[in-house]
Parts: sequence; structure tokens; C-alpha cells
Amino acid sequence: MLQRPNADEHAPYYGSYTKLVPDGDVRDHLRLLMHEMIVLLSGVSDERASLSYGAGKWTLKEALLHVIDAERVFAYRILRVARGDETPLPGFEQNDWVPKSSANSCSVQSLLGEYAAVRAATLQLADSIEPAAWLRRGTASDQPVSARALAYICAGHDRHHQGVFRERYLA
Repeated sequence: MLQRPNADEHAPYYGSYTKLVPDGDVRDHLRLLMHEMIVLLSGVSDERASLSYGAGKWTLKEALLHVIDAERVFAYRILRVARGDETPLPGFEQNDWVPKSSANSCSVQSLLGEYAAVRAATLQLADSIEPAAWLRRGTASDQPVSARALAYICAGHDRHHQGVFRERYLA
């Protein structure tokens, strides 16, 4: 079972995400979160998903594509760290990516399909990593991080955004 990372395995900022993941194997939570996201957003119209909940805020489509983009980054980091690559990995600026994403020209269903495909790839990667490799550490965004912390960050980031979707976009 892939256990929760220690606090020294990630930057303090990411603790807000890792604490959102219940006890148990994070891979199981990633599988469950995928189903929860699809159920949560499947009935949302493209019109509604093209709206933001406030001035200067992302639309639901932009926020969903942000979740997808971030997962791709987290999975790449998991791969690099688990394989023992000690090259420091750069950060990414989400506020620069979202306006260039063209998310609002996509349908909710196409975004959910992309989300499911990315999550399936993340799970395939996670299932292929040997137990000892999850404890390997690297550097991302100038901070030390373990492969298992990255998996928990990925799951917690998803759970965080599902909460935002429920509270701000779908309420």
C-alpha cells in the first residue's frame, strides 16, 4: 500500500493538498476521484461550464483543463523522481497557461474524456512503480519532493478542485 508522505517529502504549501487525501492507498483514491469527477461534471452544460463564478476567475472549463494540465506535470515529475533523475524540475505558471489553453472552445464531454485519459495514464504509471521507487526524492519548483508525495499532491489537487466545482460553480 502506498502510504501518506511525511511532511519533509514536499514543500509546506502542498500540505493543503495532501491532507485532503484520506488514509489508504493513494492509487485507490486516484481511481475513485476519476469516477467522482466524471459523475460531478457529466451533466453540466457547455454554456454553464463556460461561465466563471466571479470577475477575473476561470470558467469551469478552464479550471478543469487546469486540473488536467497539472496532473500531466505531476505525473511527469513522478516519473522523473521515481526513476532516480536528480535533475531539478522547473515549476509552471498556471495563470500563464490557462489563457492560452482554449479550454472554452472545448465541450465538457471532450474535457472529461481528456481528463479520464490523463488519469488512466497516471494510474498506469503509478501501478508500474516498484515500492522502493516511491520513496526516491528529487527537486521540483526548487523544493525537495518524493515520488509518493507527488502522487498525493496530484490526488489532493483533484479533490481540492472538485470542492471548488461544487461550492463555486455548481451551487
